[in-house]
Amino acid sequence: MVKQLIAGVDMGNSSTEVALAQISDDGVQFLSQHLVRTSGVKGTVDNVTGIRIALEEAANRAGIRIDQIDKVRINDAAPVIGDLAMDLISETIITESSMIGHNPDTPGGAGLGVGLTVPIDELFDWTSDQDVIVVVPGQFDYEWVASRINAAIEQGIRVNGAIVQKDDGVLVYNRLSKKIPIVDEVSQIEKVPLGKLAVVEVALPGQVIRMASNPYGLATIFQLDPDTTIRIAPIAKALVGNRSAVVIRTPQGEVAERRIEAGKLTLVGEKQKVTVSVNDGSDAIMEAYEKIGSLVNVVGETATNVGGMLNSLRQNLAQLTQQSPSEITIRDLLAVDAVVPMSVSGAMAGELTLETGVAFASMVKTSRLPIQKVADTLAQAIGVPVEVGGVEAEMAIRGALTTPGTRKPIVILDMGGGSTDAAMMAENGKITSTHLAGAGDMVTMLIDMELGLNNKALAEKIKKYPLAKVMSMFHMQLEDGTTMFSDAPLPPDTFGRVVIREGEDLVPLNIKVTMEKVREIRRTAKKRVFVTNGLRALRRVVPTGNLKHLSFVVMVGGSALDFEIPQMLTEEMSKYGIVAGFANVRGTEGPRNAVATGLVLACAEEVGER
Repeated sequence: MVKQLIAGVDMGNSSTEVALAQISDDGVQFLSQHLVRTSGVKGTVDNVTGIRIALEEAANRAGIRIDQIDKVRINDAAPVIGDLAMDLISETIITESSMIGHNPDTPGGAGLGVGLTVPIDELFDWTSDQDVIVVVPGQFDYEWVASRINAAIEQGIRVNGAIVQKDDGVLVYNRLSKKIPIVDEVSQIEKVPLGKLAVVEVALPGQVIRMASNPYGLATIFQLDPDTTIRIAPIAKALVGNRSAVVIRTPQGEVAERRIEAGKLTLVGEKQKVTVSVNDGSDAIMEAYEKIGSLVNVVGETATNVGGMLNSLRQNLAQLTQQSPSEITIRDLLAVDAVVPMSVSGAMAGELTLETGVAFASMVKTSRLPIQKVADTLAQAIGVPVEVGGVEAEMAIRGALTTPGTRKPIVILDMGGGSTDAAMMAENGKITSTHLAGAGDMVTMLIDMELGLNNKALAEKIKKYPLAKVMSMFHMQLEDGTTMFSDAPLPPDTFGRVVIREGEDLVPLNIKVTMEKVREIRRTAKKRVFVTNGLRALRRVVPTGNLKHLSFVVMVGGSALDFEIPQMLTEEMSKYGIVAGFANVRGTEGPRNAVATGLVLACAEEVGER
């Protein structure tokens, strides 16, 4: 046999992997491999840039030129796109009230004050029989503010609280003859409505407010009827856990409300279709999915949030693949519950409220043409024949079988960035596989949304690395409770902060969330996606559908390298008596490069049969 140089290319949602090998009568000799970040959406011509870079680097490592490669084989990639459909999105969810509910570092005093909002420079224009809350813009000095409040109180004006723009709460408080609660650092104080009834509440250090975060407390203060109390409940919910808050009642109609409903999903199966409301949550959606069997398509209700999300997904892919949106169908769907901070109109300090939602990962089925177009474009770019071949899961199982100690029959779980695949190879070589939406990228999306980061690069780091809190210049507490000491001073910008331990580097988080909360969100997101999808995928490849009939599972893919996902899956699978471990592809690559290796081996098998 004439020697051939074959490159297998695995296009993933997050990374593109290459395995370069020489095929001859002596068998397959792997020469090099490389990995780069995937350019563009998986399965589109934008991938060509990344593939070419990976091939060039692999060729360099093997000591050859890229045009000396005889053939490139790429996987049959299906795009997986994740998005979040909130159960409710409101431009405004507050009626009849505005609020300021934030946690300044140093509010003044403690207690509860109720009164009409009055500008500090007009304080003496008010009569002594009115309770007032003074509003202090940033141009006034704290000494002058304190002396003016003291003078007003001496004249009998009942000053019960203060709202201050600058960080002067404690400075003003220390100079008052009568102590009142003061909320400071209200950056948009010009938006505070004047002459309106307001409540100011500040809790003692280490405690949280009780009246303003209780809808019935607000109903008592503002004398609300039951219907209005229901509408004001989102305000109270948004203030739970704060140390200070201001709530101001405004006349009805000053704050408008508009809502976009979450909508309904229609899951179309081969024999039946089921419609389910997104508000029913992820469990109801996934139960409906199980009822219909094989999924043919998913349709979202028109003019709702979920309908818009699915239509946007189809439109984006239609543009990328130059197909009609009607030709693009959703062949798998994963729904998980999420708790997401949402901006609230009516808040005057950029406050957020936590809304429950449902996150979706959707796997889109396109025709073969876009993948073939990727192959054609790549062949033209590198001057080497390129062919499409190999279902990802089947190629992964071929690659996994190069792990020392494995043999047929074998079951693999391939956990990448966009999809979770499972495949089972029987003793006679027959392969059963499944390809499901939802993997590492969905975890990143959940972390990003639930922490309100709006920064996917940072969310990706939170997903990949453990946390710590820097306690002093020379020591930090790790997330498992142990203490780590440092010989050298830790960076000053990390002191007192929660940090991501990215190897030797410490990345501080600029969010007011405890380390325990960040860890909980990270671990919960991984469990909801990988444990759910891992078990779902394995059930589909077991002939009986019973996981207790499996004995061993090999984990491959980039997410198998995660520092806690394999452990979570191992714990869960142990309940069914399954022993799980991650692969060591070709005895050197760990759980990576399984699909690319499998593509080369499949190609070699075909060459040998000719």
